[in-house]
Amino acid sequence: MKSKRVGKPVFFVIVILILALTYSAFFGFYDYYGDTKKTYIKGANDIRWGIDISGGVEAVFSPDKEGVDIDSDVMASAKTIIETRLVNLNITDYEVYTDTANHQVIVRFPRTAGDDDFDAQSAIQELGASAQLQFYEGDDNSSGTPFMTGEVVKKASANYDEEHGYVVSLELDTSGAAAFAQATSNAYTNGTNISIYMDETNISTASCSNGAITGGSAIIYGNFTEDAAIDLANKINAGSLPFALTVDDSKLQIISPSLGSDALDVMIIAGSIAFAIVCLLMLIRYRMHGLVACFALLGQLAGTIACISGFFPNVSSFTLTVPGIAGIILSIGVGVDCNVIAAERIRDEFKKGKTIDGAIDSGFKNSLSAIIDGNVTIVIVSLVLMGAFGTPDSFIAKIFSPLMSLFGSSITGSIYSFGYTLLIGVIFNLIMGVLASKYMLKSVSQIKFLRKPTLYGGKKNG
Repeated sequence: MKSKRVGKPVFFVIVILILALTYSAFFGFYDYYGDTKKTYIKGANDIRWGIDISGGVEAVFSPDKEGVDIDSDVMASAKTIIETRLVNLNITDYEVYTDTANHQVIVRFPRTAGDDDFDAQSAIQELGASAQLQFYEGDDNSSGTPFMTGEVVKKASANYDEEHGYVVSLELDTSGAAAFAQATSNAYTNGTNISIYMDETNISTASCSNGAITGGSAIIYGNFTEDAAIDLANKINAGSLPFALTVDDSKLQIISPSLGSDALDVMIIAGSIAFAIVCLLMLIRYRMHGLVACFALLGQLAGTIACISGFFPNVSSFTLTVPGIAGIILSIGVGVDCNVIAAERIRDEFKKGKTIDGAIDSGFKNSLSAIIDGNVTIVIVSLVLMGAFGTPDSFIAKIFSPLMSLFGSSITGSIYSFGYTLLIGVIFNLIMGVLASKYMLKSVSQIKFLRKPTLYGGKKNG
């Protein structure tokens, strides 16, 4: 059966796409209106580094209630919600402990990306806020009784609206949709407004001039900045703590990084040199397949960085730790192995007398099972690590939660970071090392002056 050829432009199209992804993943796209920065695509500068690299803060939270019986279940609930809030802030390198006897929750987390003037006090305020969302009929909360609270909000997300700027979109459950429809109908009929309060602060007073809102969704707007809209959405999603938490300022500590930014610079330089050496060896050993492998590895690295920084709209950014960097390096090693296996199989096909087209097709086909087996094994390991050391409310974490009793919680975020980067790296390895490499190699082999067996692992003709 004659193999289907791939057009010559395919190689250049894929290379351009990889280079574009690499540039945007590392540098992002930003715009400035005066002093206001608008982010279109997040880059490597938006990565939040772990405590081991950038340092962070340690805070001790205590319940703001006197004479109330606070048992271990309540403390565990507070711990879970704080962890959820940390995840909503895209912080995975955190450590949260509960001291039930003293009614305390101890939290350690890293500083934000690019925050040179780290304000520890403001960094922990959001975690302990009660964030009670309440909806009132009228211009304020003087009616005393809200017609709806935050418990009926299924999801909140920050979006950009051409008419209102940055807004917070709300999705309501059945009871919330019914209550909101009735209240907005009353407001439309009576010519009044709907007031929205976060705790005792009015965050929006909206009119209902277009009639009742019956679709079970709504938006909150009111001159939000991008950060303010994201901040509000995170608070609503995190829900309310079982009690308000106050911070013991005497126990607030700044954590020094165990490695620091200098070590990070050294790792980046060392990684870049290692990447260049690997590409050089691939070029020397496998010629055209080596060139294709270099672009595939670059695309794999760029895709991994993009998933870490929050480049993709539906993939949240997360905290990158030293073990997370190790996961990236290991996944690149797996990517090199993928291309080596395929290149060696192509060499074997040339020994059987195959043509360039036949050798490339058969080589990739015969290498696929070995590549898939190795990558699937790593995917399973990554999922186990993310489940055992990940966020407590995730489906995978619930499956592997018994394993947590065997390990110290202080390594939770670091191991999760390792599993995440390893998993993402392997996924992009399958995309770049299998699909992209195959089409790039088949495409470039159609270029006349490059159509020589020696460039692909075969011997000279004649």
